[in-house]
Amino acid sequence: MRFRQVHLDFHTSEAIAGIGARFSKQQFQDMLKLGHVDSITVFSKCHHGWAYHPSKANRMHPQLSFDLLGAQIEAAHEIGVKTPVYLSAGLDEKTARERPEWLSRRRNEQTNWAPDFLSPGYHTLCMNSPYLDVLVEQIEEVVRNYDADGIFLDIVGVKECYCHSCIRTARERGVDPRVKPDMMPIWEETYARYTERTNEAAQKHKPGMPVFHNGGHIPQGRRDLAKRNTHLELESLPTGGWGYDHFPLSARYVQGLGMPYLGMTGKFHTTWGEFGGYKHPNALRYETALSLANGARCSIGDQLHPDGLMDEATYRLIGAAYREVEAKEAWCEAVSNVADIALLTTEAADCKAEGEGRCPKADQGAVRMLLEGNWLFDVVDPESDWNGYPVLILPDRIRLNASLEAKLLDYVKQGGRVLATGRSGLREDGGGFAIDLGASWIGTAPYRPDYWLPQLALPGGSAAPEGTAYVMYSEGQQIAAAGGGTVLGERHNPYFNRDAFAFCSHQHTPNSKQSGGPGMTEGSAGIYIAWDVFEDYAAKGSLFLRDTVSAALSRLLGERPTLTTTLPAQGVTTVQRQDGHNRLVHHLLYATPVRRGEKIEIIEDIVPLYDISCSLRTERPVKTVYLAPQMEPLPYSEQDGVITYTVPKLDCHQMVVVELI
Repeated sequence: MRFRQVHLDFHTSEAIAGIGARFSKQQFQDMLKLGHVDSITVFSKCHHGWAYHPSKANRMHPQLSFDLLGAQIEAAHEIGVKTPVYLSAGLDEKTARERPEWLSRRRNEQTNWAPDFLSPGYHTLCMNSPYLDVLVEQIEEVVRNYDADGIFLDIVGVKECYCHSCIRTARERGVDPRVKPDMMPIWEETYARYTERTNEAAQKHKPGMPVFHNGGHIPQGRRDLAKRNTHLELESLPTGGWGYDHFPLSARYVQGLGMPYLGMTGKFHTTWGEFGGYKHPNALRYETALSLANGARCSIGDQLHPDGLMDEATYRLIGAAYREVEAKEAWCEAVSNVADIALLTTEAADCKAEGEGRCPKADQGAVRMLLEGNWLFDVVDPESDWNGYPVLILPDRIRLNASLEAKLLDYVKQGGRVLATGRSGLREDGGGFAIDLGASWIGTAPYRPDYWLPQLALPGGSAAPEGTAYVMYSEGQQIAAAGGGTVLGERHNPYFNRDAFAFCSHQHTPNSKQSGGPGMTEGSAGIYIAWDVFEDYAAKGSLFLRDTVSAALSRLLGERPTLTTTLPAQGVTTVQRQDGHNRLVHHLLYATPVRRGEKIEIIEDIVPLYDISCSLRTERPVKTVYLAPQMEPLPYSEQDGVITYTVPKLDCHQMVVVELI
């Protein structure tokens, strides 16, 4: 897998004439060179259902007069650029209209994506129908006839479907299709059969052919689904609905799976399908650097104009970012992440709320806090080995079944410490806490919101006079101190809950200053915070929540953090181990997304930072420290296995390379 990929969308309507008419081999090559591109995903079949090459398994676009796919592959290979080939799998509008009985359906018989055939848009097809046979033939034809460097299949996953095929399968097996949990095995089996057959088709004529099945997000806690790919592509367009929280969360999980992967953003101001929209160059600089800092290679989404002419403005934009990536690649290949903290997300533990999308609130808030606190962390699932991490976070709603409890008890027995919040750490059967967090559980707190009075110093921006009580908007749990645990703060109750017959002021009832019991405790296994603080932070962003968690993490890690730095909260920092070169690579990034319009977060100005202090625990003696890719030596001091250095200037992204003896 290469570092500088473009994903060249080409979803073109049959109502447009002259498809590919302005394609030029020379211009195509010139734009790839301008963009510093070393791999480009080109199209065999688009969402409209048309092939962009002569085909017996499909029909060529009626407005295309030549083999566009073949011409693109030939042009790219001639200059050393690889060409994975794209086939739309879940969407095929031509087939959807010709074979509507193959469409996936909701419970009410409505179609998916576009709700009907009078609304513009695509309609998904069910892989539990004969459509799968058609798709398999199309894949085989491409691999047989073209020198593809991979197959990218789009809009797939385990899909809820109540089409005639799925209902018939359920009835044949004696399953009641009205009971969703009973239908899940059918949908899982459908996706498994789809991946088996399409992987076989892709690799039948070219063993080892890379294959990726894209669903817009890599499901955490589903290693079985990830392993059906040869590599992973983390679709995460910050301005396209994913936001800037999603990629770090996804990458910190995926890197632990041990598979090659890349981060996919887009050149668009908004999202896919936008013509004439351009992201600010500084945004692409930052987003590609963020991929490198998280151990990923890079992919930038573009969309080819129907006439086949590559857009020069786009490739100047991409080239500005990929020129920097090209200079940094040597320090970014074959790396593993260094982490002190393991975050078991609600998604990975199968505890996210019904209807939550790619980034559950508890997980989003936790990752945001960890990034802003400059903590080194990984995202883990129940299959991960937790024992290498000094601290494990259980955010907000991870109640424990028997297997998860056994794993957690073993982790604590091996010396690990736990930070649990909200309902996390409680047994599913209502039997209270499974580990010693210095508390016994009474029940859900009767007041919401209520108040948190810390009895330990809080770092950061929320530092307030001693005795300050902070409002807690999220659900809390009522606890009592137990087992000789230490109380680190208490809950204060409001006078009453707000309702029609008892309310005060505009929002919520003030603090009665009467204790409601402990709000934060510490036991032999770790620390417990009695509210859903991570969901609250994702929703409200109150700094005292982050500072409360930072105080807990500092207490749990003690003198053992691998990294401390004065990088501001809006920065991102990681440490990647490059064992093949016997070195550590410390990444520092800084940019400030701002909201423009209703939902779009924009990075425009990159404000340089100066004189950032860093201390890094290396565990082995150090030979030299330098800035990369500048190759400038960086002065440092070393004491008790910790090196200290100052980064003189950070302009978007800076790598500090620590060569070990």
